[in-house]
Amino acid sequence: MAPIARKMTTIWWSNGLRIYTHEDCLQHEVAPGHPENTERLTSLITQIKSSELAEHLLSAPSVEARDVLAAHASSHLSFLESMLPEQDVVAVDADTWMGPHSMSAALHAAGAVCAGVRDVMSNTSNRVFCAVRPPGHHAERNNAMGFCLFNSIAIGAHHALQNEHVERVAILDFDVHHGNGTVDIFADCPEVLVCSSFQHPHYPNRKHDIKRPNIVYSPLDAGTTGPQFRKIIEQHWLPALASHQPDLLLVSAGFDAHQLDPLADINLLEDDFTWITELIVDAAETYCSGRVVSTLEGGYDLESLKSSTMAHLRALA
Repeated sequence: MAPIARKMTTIWWSNGLRIYTHEDCLQHEVAPGHPENTERLTSLITQIKSSELAEHLLSAPSVEARDVLAAHASSHLSFLESMLPEQDVVAVDADTWMGPHSMSAALHAAGAVCAGVRDVMSNTSNRVFCAVRPPGHHAERNNAMGFCLFNSIAIGAHHALQNEHVERVAILDFDVHHGNGTVDIFADCPEVLVCSSFQHPHYPNRKHDIKRPNIVYSPLDAGTTGPQFRKIIEQHWLPALASHQPDLLLVSAGFDAHQLDPLADINLLEDDFTWITELIVDAAETYCSGRVVSTLEGGYDLESLKSSTMAHLRALA
């Protein structure tokens, strides 16, 4: 791992890891056979509860409409409210579904990130992981897509910027699919650095060519291996972080770049997720007193999702 030039900052003692989740995230329903299904989170929570991290689990709060509207257009919120079914499931688009509990699940997913921001900024904890669904990083300002309803990480970043001690935020996205929604929301917000690694060309094939100083793209060829991935991250992300000097690191943690994942063609292993988490933690200790809030995005092979997420959590902890 390349060394990171250190910023003068006050370091406080670690208060450990918090893991937020919520029952309604398990109740978010999708069409039969859909890869973003309840079993993803059920199996992960079961794994956490059987590990040494069980005591770190907490129930996530929800967010209010005003929090959502910091990142999304009012028409987007109104559209999703109008789509919410009383029973069964409805398609928002070809990939994205809603059931009766989906709105609450999405609001609690965003609420987990906002709670994490409050925790790390108040020194209640220094690392937070949000074990939630639906994912969020494909949701654009006025568009739900890619399994995502609200952009949780974007809502959390706006929440952070309301804190008087936060002037700049960095969002680090290592999901195998480009975080188009996060780029859409923050392309013209220089206070927020967005670094996104993603298989290219691949879904969603949009918002990957917007040129802004605060947007850093790290496209990966199909078949990219761990050593290649690590070299690209060091070359692209470390200089950007050094220039931006963030007061908080937010992470869109997708584990679908694992070699076993059925929705992509990148060949990362658990050690690679440990490595990038350690890089993120080192950057956080350098620039922002160790503050990291991470939220679950993709990962659709159940076994590799569990093992990769646990590697991420142990590196955070």
